[in-house]
Amino acid sequence: MGAHRRPRQRATGSGRARTAATITLAGAATATGLGGTGHADPQPTAAQVRAKVDKLYQEAEVATEKYNGAKEKADTAEQRLERLRDEAARKEDRLNSAREALGSVAAAQYRGGGLDPAVQLALSSDPDRYLDGAAFAERAGSRQKAAVGRVRKNLREVEQLRGAARVEVASLKSRRAELQRHRETVTGKLERARRLLSRLTAEERADVGEGMGERASRASSSGPREGLSPSSQAPNSRAAAAVAYAYQKLGSPYVWGATGPNAFDCSGLTQAAYRAAGVSLPRTTYAQIDTGRRVSRSELLPGDLVFFYSGITHVGIYVGNGNMIHAPNPSAPVRVAPVDEMPFAGAARMV
Repeated sequence: MGAHRRPRQRATGSGRARTAATITLAGAATATGLGGTGHADPQPTAAQVRAKVDKLYQEAEVATEKYNGAKEKADTAEQRLERLRDEAARKEDRLNSAREALGSVAAAQYRGGGLDPAVQLALSSDPDRYLDGAAFAERAGSRQKAAVGRVRKNLREVEQLRGAARVEVASLKSRRAELQRHRETVTGKLERARRLLSRLTAEERADVGEGMGERASRASSSGPREGLSPSSQAPNSRAAAAVAYAYQKLGSPYVWGATGPNAFDCSGLTQAAYRAAGVSLPRTTYAQIDTGRRVSRSELLPGDLVFFYSGITHVGIYVGNGNMIHAPNPSAPVRVAPVDEMPFAGAARMV
């Protein structure tokens, strides 16, 4: 029996050792997991936050331009739909008038009894008068046939317009769904950028660039300064007027999707500036670069539009001396900035 007890004691001791080791390891793991001090992610530096925020702003701007393009198409589809509905309403009015006229002829025939012409001639007390009336009735029959043709034509036109309107409604629904997707992308990225910036002190946010726009705005609030906006060098009066408008908007807030007069996104500012100069520009950066004439960086003159990034997702108005006015992002208002602040992608001159 002693031989049997000794193995049981050894097993018990071994089990206690394993249990103790397990508890020790579990405790260490728990302490590490709950305390987290040993493996906590280091707080990002202001430079790292700036890099992340800049990337989020750039991604948001890509989505913003897609939103602007989709909105432009949705607005166009809505205008087409409204025109189709107006035209359909006019056609329906004509159709109703033709139907009423046709109904009047049919009612007159019914009142006449619809007798066979030979019988009516035999029964007539005045055959000569009847024959004159019969000739008129024949002409009226021709007019009735024409009226029937008009009704049929109007019916076809109304149905075609209704079919086109149904297609336009489906297109508009698709555009609005696309708008919503881009809206969610933009707002999501901007919210992530806001959360990143909120972790920094005011001084660190200034380092990231949140206060730069206000300083640039104050420095330029008095209007074009010597060497910054030589409007006399603009290639035409429209370009000079666009530059003047951009200077007037220094300090205006960046709001994605906005085209003024009090807030702008990047392509909204350029569109508004040239609209004030009497020139109609498309809404998006990638459409604006194809408006006017392409110019090289060495040929830049005030009023030229300057574009950035490989996807042509940002635009500003060149004002001379290597500077532009642009709407940067939600962290800074409309301001003067160097053209080499971002990767240059091309330029266009409005002619």
